[in-house]
Amino acid sequence: MQLKDHISTEVLIFGTGIAGNAVALELASKKIRTTMVTKAEDIDESNTKYAQGGVIYKGKGDPELLMEDILQAGANFSNYNAVKILAKNGPAIIEKILIKKLGIKFTKDNNGNIHLIKEAAHSCKRIIHIKDCTGKIIEEAFVKDLKRNKFIKFYTNTTLIDLIIIKNKSKRYCVGAYILDNNKNEIKTIFAKKVILATGGVGKLYSRTANSGVATGDGLAAAFRAGAKIKNAEFIQFHPTSLYSKNNSGFLISEALRGEGAQLKNQNGDNFVEKYDKRGGLAPRDIVTRAIFWELTKSRKDYVLLDARSIQKEKIKNHFSNIYKTCLKNGIDITKEPIPVAPTAHYFCGGIKVDTRGRTNIKNLFAIGETSCTGVHGANRLASTSLLECLVWGTRAAKDISVNINKLQIKNINASYLKYPIRNGAINLENDRNLLKNIMWSCVGIIRSKKNLLEALQKISFLHKKAKKIIKGGVNKDIINFYNSAQAALIITKAALNNKQSRGCHYLDKQ
Repeated sequence: MQLKDHISTEVLIFGTGIAGNAVALELASKKIRTTMVTKAEDIDESNTKYAQGGVIYKGKGDPELLMEDILQAGANFSNYNAVKILAKNGPAIIEKILIKKLGIKFTKDNNGNIHLIKEAAHSCKRIIHIKDCTGKIIEEAFVKDLKRNKFIKFYTNTTLIDLIIIKNKSKRYCVGAYILDNNKNEIKTIFAKKVILATGGVGKLYSRTANSGVATGDGLAAAFRAGAKIKNAEFIQFHPTSLYSKNNSGFLISEALRGEGAQLKNQNGDNFVEKYDKRGGLAPRDIVTRAIFWELTKSRKDYVLLDARSIQKEKIKNHFSNIYKTCLKNGIDITKEPIPVAPTAHYFCGGIKVDTRGRTNIKNLFAIGETSCTGVHGANRLASTSLLECLVWGTRAAKDISVNINKLQIKNINASYLKYPIRNGAINLENDRNLLKNIMWSCVGIIRSKKNLLEALQKISFLHKKAKKIIKGGVNKDIINFYNSAQAALIITKAALNNKQSRGCHYLDKQ
């Protein structure tokens, strides 16, 4: 299918969460023309919006102590150099971008200083927050600033189909992407000097998740098809505590609540996590998640309880106002009764392999944020590192791009072809999507085994082949999402099968 509708831009960014926004903000300050694309209908829809706890700033003993905490939480599998970059550069970037540039008013303590909190696996209080709506406020501040910048153009409700790759001898170059305008049902081509994938995580591959609806692994799948290297894809972090409800809403109950003294108990009222780790509810997320999983398996219950009644009522209503109000809407007054909670798919610790500037092995293609793998998180992410990693690598990628971008030319290919036509008419993929999610949850989830992974590989391979066959007949938004989901699920499952050592989030049953 020959395409006539071409768009040119200096930098093309997929994703409008904190990672993509941080890059765009830095590039715009240098008057570099940037185009931002999101498949969501609203610019502010991303995983960033749902980040409750906060962002790491600095505490006593940092950056050295922070590095130790990250390495320990990551099961000593993190990239030391990447961890060092994050810990040493983080505070200055927080001050420059969030506090000074965007003017974000973080919650203050009684003395007028920025309030610091502690979360699981942290040795000290070093996390700053805006009550329990940190991500939402940060996202809104970024969007407000970016919207009024004349060097940035947005495309919403627009889906990434594939990256445009050209080959020169042994090297691959990314020169743009094919996109689907879902409003007009039209395929377009965007050519760019640099392309950045900031598409977020993979939580929506699972039947239970607190992730945004956009987190279906689009960047991971597109990068893989383009020939990008993938790293640590088996490490999927499950958050121990999301609100349990019959409608499976997946609302996250922040780890900060446990940091303030909330206790995990089984339905008999017993503190059970200490049986699995002496740190109890403040152990790293992978450990607490497995403790809950085993407790639920043993008791044959659907949820455990998070008891926050030891925390002062006013503190709950002020600091955790969003959690308090959401639980109240579900008929739970957390100042008077425990919260029913269960684990949920949360964060992708692996992803597209990048260097310290966010560069992939494909020339001019960058990846930042959750879709990338810097190596910071290792086998399990330390709480509240995610927003900071996005800021640090977003800034570093932008600086790298801005050095020589004026010397580059946009490679506008004269004859650009896409192998997929537009599909007219709907196709029902709901059953296939649900099947994929259930396979991932039951076989590539919290506890894994070779038998279950082999079963998952067989079933997901079938769904992937089906998706490839369907997409040849034409594309629409649902088909592309299913195709990318199946591709991403296959990548994760194969990585899990190839890693025969239990570590962090990748826990193998000995049976």
